[in-house]
Amino acid sequence: MEVRGLVKRYGDLAAVAGVDLTVNAGDVYGYLGPNGAGKTTCLRMMLGLIRPTEGTVRLFGRDPLESVHALDGVAGFVEAPTFYPYLNGRRNLELLAAFDGDDARARIDEALEIVELSGRAKDRVGGYSHGMRQRLGIAAALLRDPQLLLLDEPTTGLDPAGMRDMRELVKRLAAGGITILLSSHILAEVEELCNRVAIIRSGRIIYEGFLAELLRSAGGGYRLRATDNERAENVLRSSGIVDVQRSDGELRFQAEPADVEAASVALGRAGVGISALVPHTATLEELFLDMTEPE
Repeated sequence: MEVRGLVKRYGDLAAVAGVDLTVNAGDVYGYLGPNGAGKTTCLRMMLGLIRPTEGTVRLFGRDPLESVHALDGVAGFVEAPTFYPYLNGRRNLELLAAFDGDDARARIDEALEIVELSGRAKDRVGGYSHGMRQRLGIAAALLRDPQLLLLDEPTTGLDPAGMRDMRELVKRLAAGGITILLSSHILAEVEELCNRVAIIRSGRIIYEGFLAELLRSAGGGYRLRATDNERAENVLRSSGIVDVQRSDGELRFQAEPADVEAASVALGRAGVGISALVPHTATLEELFLDMTEPE
């Protein structure tokens, strides 16, 4: 997928203000942003559900607004998938398969097996849990035998066990060769699943690239828990470590490993007990909040 200069205006409001992003084959691509940042509007334009004010979307080189075949090999859902609640899971999939034709109906059993709903396929969807409906939505997407799968907040509203199961399902799909674009508010989930990310704020992309590079850009640091933080801070500063901050009952600082070794010896000589001295790497959540929250 290639998105270039994507803009969507509603009157004077620019919901999306010039988005560029690229999803490569094999990516599990995290699309992140606070509420109201423009994620869902972008996803709708990517799938051709709404027309952009400006810019282009290319799915396998095709424009979803110009080519009837642009969505070949593409599937997924924006916001929550919906079904007929009075029909069972299999019948809902049969109706959807009829739209796709070809071998879609023949893939129903395999799709139900992948999402682990084979045993509940004859139950009415109205009796499904939220997590089961989310998994049925993925089964419906798999009927299209997609190469690119778009999932908008697939774990929203799930309990911890349901979130775990959904993460494992995404991992299995990615291992099977499907490229996945995943919109999520669960940043630990994105950190576990995704190799590349884009972060949108106020309708604009403020970061796109490899997740590992983003995490490395934050640099490292150390966290110290001591018996006397005030004395410990004085010892650190006298050892040449000047950037020391107090947070949640501990000290945080940046330093080279050799300086940390010297400081730990100095703390011992000063009679300051150390209960913990550990390296600290910024999480995606910390970086995301720094990049998206107002100053």
